[in-house]
Amino acid sequence: MPIPVETFFLDPSFEGTLQQQIREFVAKGILDGRYRPGEQMPSSRKLAAHLGISRITVTLAYTDLVADDYLTSRGRSGYYVSENAPAAGRFEPPSARTSDTVDWARVLSHRISGGRHMQKPPNWRSFRYPFIYGQADESLFDHHNWRQCALRALGQRDFEALTTDYYERDDPKLVEFIARHSLPRRGIIARPEEILVTLGAQNALWTTAQLLLSQRRTAVLENPGYPGLREILAQSRCNVASVDVDEDGLPPDAIPQGADVVFVTPSHHCPTTATMPVERRRTLLKRAERDNFLVVEDDYEFEIAHQRPPTPALKSLDQSGRVIYIGSFSKSLFPGLRLGYVVGPEAFIREARSLRATVLRHPPGHIQRTAAYFLSVGHYDALVRRMAQVFTRRRAVMEAEIRRHGLNALATSASGGSSFWLKAPASVNTRELADLLAGKEVLIEPGAVFFADDAPPDRYFRLAYSSITADRIPEGIARVARAIDALR
Repeated sequence: MPIPVETFFLDPSFEGTLQQQIREFVAKGILDGRYRPGEQMPSSRKLAAHLGISRITVTLAYTDLVADDYLTSRGRSGYYVSENAPAAGRFEPPSARTSDTVDWARVLSHRISGGRHMQKPPNWRSFRYPFIYGQADESLFDHHNWRQCALRALGQRDFEALTTDYYERDDPKLVEFIARHSLPRRGIIARPEEILVTLGAQNALWTTAQLLLSQRRTAVLENPGYPGLREILAQSRCNVASVDVDEDGLPPDAIPQGADVVFVTPSHHCPTTATMPVERRRTLLKRAERDNFLVVEDDYEFEIAHQRPPTPALKSLDQSGRVIYIGSFSKSLFPGLRLGYVVGPEAFIREARSLRATVLRHPPGHIQRTAAYFLSVGHYDALVRRMAQVFTRRRAVMEAEIRRHGLNALATSASGGSSFWLKAPASVNTRELADLLAGKEVLIEPGAVFFADDAPPDRYFRLAYSSITADRIPEGIARVARAIDALR
């Protein structure tokens, strides 16, 4: 007898097509042992009528399952569960859990957890006023063309790029685009041997720190600054010196003697958004050459320029090969992409390749090729231009509302980026402010996590506009202002 058609149902919350849902339902039934080898499936006509869907949808799902050997077709007799269908291995859990006798606090060579980390609620999209940084705006992203590029990268012509273990190498199409398109826009000329693709800027910073730092070397970072870098430097066990930034970013004359590597975000300082002037950039490079230290430039968000072309990259002004440049597509495309790159002297990139190969070999070939197509045919430039136009509008609205409600925004003259850095009144703790606002459908980011101090100041916070539409900004800012007044 065929498997009863009544055992099949559709889940309204399923994220995917009807064909995919039927395929997954049948495959799961076979793997769970509910449908056994040799049993006959309901006919496509009966199942379609039972579910209230098109018969061709059921037929395509069955055909897909035949291709993967879950089902077999017996001509006019119908479809049957294949004798060779995959079977889930059975695991019998032990009757009683054994006690953990390992003293992990003693066994672990050092702890990675426990530091101050940025936290973004996984349900941030459910908030009506999400002033949260670095998340993709679904309304701006080019879903159609990204999907087309992904399908193209799955094609037979790109089979080698999809399946090859590049080991130490990268997708040549992506490297070529970076060398001939992305870097020249920042005034940087580099050969493929001087470029390494990474899993985002975070991976690039980690790789750089691993190669350049040790217990006997000193790293300098901005304060406030990127929390992820602070954690990376802690893992490297190097000596760390923090330099307070001003309205123009990192002041070169404040860098302590004995520095080996200086980490900076000159285009849009994290988190204040301050832009380092060209003259200060030249002074920093002169100081690096005089005192013999290296500079690691994290050039994130340079594409999102509002009023004028972005300031030249430090790397473009470097005449002595002292700047390691880090770029990323994750901010301008979407953060889940995790695709960035490092540019440096060939000797450095050669070692970085070898280090990467020991950890993760290379970023997935399909992701690299999809991004290469999206970039090379012009979709990326169109997306960035659209984002810049929308962000310019949002920034103008937010700046006006911040001023109208008397909030204290710092570095408001920034020419790009996607956020504001603010300082609350002396009596307001921004962690308490964030908790209060979360109950009012507003998300903000308290600023304490950005400071290297053991007792960080609690009056700073960040408001981003990359994930909130312009029409919701006025009410969102009004709620922030009312909450600050309530806490005074």
